[in-house]
Amino acid sequence: MAKDNRQKIKLLYLMEMLRQDTDEQHPLTTSEICRRLGVKGITCERRTVGMDMKVLNDFGYEVMSCTVGHEKAYYVDDRSFSVPEIKILMDAVQAAKFITPGKSDALVSKLAALGGSHQAEILKSNIVCFNTRKHTNEMIFYNVQALEDAIRERKKASFLYFDLNEKRERVYRRDGARYVVDPMALVYDEDNYYLLCYNLKHENVTTYRVDRMERVCVEEEDVCPQAIVERDIHGYTSQVFKMFNGEAKEFTIVFDESLLGAVYDRFGEEVEVRRVGEKLCSITVTVQDSPVFRGWLAQFGDLVNIA
Repeated sequence: MAKDNRQKIKLLYLMEMLRQDTDEQHPLTTSEICRRLGVKGITCERRTVGMDMKVLNDFGYEVMSCTVGHEKAYYVDDRSFSVPEIKILMDAVQAAKFITPGKSDALVSKLAALGGSHQAEILKSNIVCFNTRKHTNEMIFYNVQALEDAIRERKKASFLYFDLNEKRERVYRRDGARYVVDPMALVYDEDNYYLLCYNLKHENVTTYRVDRMERVCVEEEDVCPQAIVERDIHGYTSQVFKMFNGEAKEFTIVFDESLLGAVYDRFGEEVEVRRVGEKLCSITVTVQDSPVFRGWLAQFGDLVNIA
């Protein structure tokens, strides 16, 4: 890069340096800033650093100053995400089953970098290794991108859909023929990503696991009108168990009060709970009647029943 061009982008280098390598505990002195800029071939005098910082502040970057020894030093402490926020995001990535180990490591590194180089080292050293059985489909990010494009453009999407056999080999459904669907939304539920589609033939909503898709494409054909009507996606997801489809029915569930925590976890803390006995409570909910729902009830034995 020509010397003149380097001088023109000095402010960009300055801001990158401050965002990446400084915080309140790690300010950069004027002489260190000049030295780092010199390494990049940009000449900078100590007396002009303060003027450059004023320009950055005038444009709203909020560069702070302090004194280190006998020198003035500068740092940026205002970041898009706080350290606790970044930590929560990193833990969520680590815990998500649908993100492969390789993609998890890459995402965690990018998230840690949002806190600057000093905080990044601390955040990465405190990573908890979850006992999560990660999936192996490395195409998951590409699948999500393609499906998001289809939903945004209101186009049909197509893909190959597979299961895994006892040898962890892919066994394609429909003998390898492509699924062509009318996508509505992507939903994250129970540690997996699902695609919600409108099934015109059966006039209902069908779900597919995104990590079980291969070669996702956006089609030229528009989705059916029913797929773009404003639908209560939250209402739908509250009725299903692990995205297992079934007929939506209203159930009154009577349960021992010791299961209140499990009921709130499953149906949300806003569900109306009625006291129907000394130690019995009940709720009335609409859910999709499926083996998974019946299995959820069965795990509690005599402590729960359907009225």
